Amino acid sequence: MKSRPTTFFSSHSRTLDTEDEIILTSVGVDIGSSTSHLVFSKIVMERRDTVYVVSSREVLFESEVILTPYNDDTTINAAALQPFIAAQYAKAGIATDDVDAGALILTGVAVRRKNARAIGELFADQAGKFVAVSAGDSLETALVAYGSGAVALSTRESSPVMNVDIGGGTSKIALCADGEIVDRTAVDIGARLICFGPEGRVVRIEEAGKRFAEEAGVELACGDTITEDVQQAIVELMADRLFQAMSAAPMDADTEALLRLEPLSDSRKPAVLTFSGGVSEYFYGEESGSFGDLGPKLAKAVRQRADAWGPELRAPDQRIRATVIGASQYTVQVSGSTIFVMPDNTLPLKNIAVISPDLALANEDVDASAIAGAVAAALKRLDLHEGRHAVALYFRWQGSATYRRLDDFCRGAIEGLDAVLSRGGPLVLVTDSDVGGLVGLHCFEVCGLGNPIVSVDGIVVSEFDFIDIGELLDDSGVVPVVIKSLVFPATAAVGHS
Repeated sequence: MKSRPTTFFSSHSRTLDTEDEIILTSVGVDIGSSTSHLVFSKIVMERRDTVYVVSSREVLFESEVILTPYNDDTTINAAALQPFIAAQYAKAGIATDDVDAGALILTGVAVRRKNARAIGELFADQAGKFVAVSAGDSLETALVAYGSGAVALSTRESSPVMNVDIGGGTSKIALCADGEIVDRTAVDIGARLICFGPEGRVVRIEEAGKRFAEEAGVELACGDTITEDVQQAIVELMADRLFQAMSAAPMDADTEALLRLEPLSDSRKPAVLTFSGGVSEYFYGEESGSFGDLGPKLAKAVRQRADAWGPELRAPDQRIRATVIGASQYTVQVSGSTIFVMPDNTLPLKNIAVISPDLALANEDVDASAIAGAVAAALKRLDLHEGRHAVALYFRWQGSATYRRLDDFCRGAIEGLDAVLSRGGPLVLVTDSDVGGLVGLHCFEVCGLGNPIVSVDGIVVSEFDFIDIGELLDDSGVVPVVIKSLVFPATAAVGHS
C-alpha cells in the first residue's frame, strides 16, 4: 500500500531564526588533464528578507599548481593526488572540518579516465561538504567563461566577448554578450596531447595527438623522438584548427573531427578576445618554463593568429585558475515554502544539480512535447543527459494553474526527465511561484509517477546551482533549502548575487 504524500505550507515572509551575517570557508579543487590545484575562499553573506546573498568574497589561499599525475594512459594517480591535497590544506592552515562548502571539478581529458569518477567521489567524500562535479565539455566551457571574467566583461561591451580556454587536452570557446553565454564549443586541442622527456622522446600521447602527428607527416608512439620541426608543424596545425572553430565559418573535415560539442552557430565576430587555461600563461608572458609539452610553441602560434584576427586582445581576470576560482566560491541561500514530499523519507537530498530550461509557460496552451524537448536539451547542455545523477528542474510558472495546463506541464517534465526517472531517481521540482504543492500532487495522483517526488516553491535558483533540501522540521512543517550557487569573480557586474 502506498503512503500518502506530504504537502506542507509555510509563510513566504517568515522570520528565520538565524544570524544576519554568515561567514563561510569554501574550497575548489580542479583536477585537469594538465594541472591540478586548489583555492580556498572566504564568503561573507548577509540576510535580505528571507534569503542570504553574498556581500563579499576573498581568496584566502592559492595552492601550488602541479602536473596531474597519471599511472598510465587510462588512469589518474590518486595515490599521488591525495597527499598533495592534504599538504595544501596544511599550508593554508585549514582543516577539512573548517570547510563549509566547495567543489571538486574534473575537467578536460582527465574526466575521460577510467577512474575519474572514483577519484571525484573519493575526495568529495573525504571533505564531506563538497559538491563533486565531473565537468563535461559543455559545463566546463561555461565555467571558464564565468571564471575568466568574460561573461562579466560582456556586460560592459557593446559587442560580443570571446573567451578561449586552452588547456592540456581540450580548448573551450565561449561567445558572451550582455552578461550571458550565447554560444559555445570545445575541440580536442591542447598542450599536453603529446608529452615528451628532456631528450625529446614521447612519454605520453593522446588520440588527438596521434591525429595531429599523422597530419604533420609522422607516426608517433611512446618512446619515439619528436623533433623541434615536428613539434612546430603540429602546433601550427593546432592553431589553424582552433581558429577555424572560433570563427563560426565553414570548417574542413579534420577540424570537425576534433569537435567535442556542436560548432559555433553565432556568426558574430567578437570585439574583445581573452584567453584562459594553462597555455594562456605563455600567451600573456606570465610563464616561460618548459614542462615537457607543446605549451610554449602553441601559445606563440595562437598569439600570432590572434594578433592578426582583429578583435582587441585583453587579459582575463583569471587565467590558469579560472575554473577553480569560480568553483571555490559558493553562495548559500536559505528559504522554504510550499513543499510536496512523496514518500516522507525521500529527504534529505544533497548536491542536486539545477537545470533551468527555457519553457514556454506564458501561453494559454502548454505544449507537453515542447516542455519535454526543452528539459532534455537542458540535461544535454549540462552533460547530465545520461541520467546517472538526480537533477532539480527549475521553472517559472506563468498564468493560471488549470487542470489542463498543469497536466501538460507535468507530463512534459516527466518525459523530459526520463533519463533520470528511468534509473529510479527522484523527481525534484523547484519554482518561484506558489504552485509547488499542486504540481507535485498532480505528478503523483494524476500522472501516477512511482518515483520519489519533491516539489518546492517560493525559491529562485539558476543553472550551475546545486541545492540541498533538508529533512522536514517538526515544529513548522517546512524544509530548509540550501542553494549553493557558483559565484564567479566580478559577477556583481552581471547582477548575480
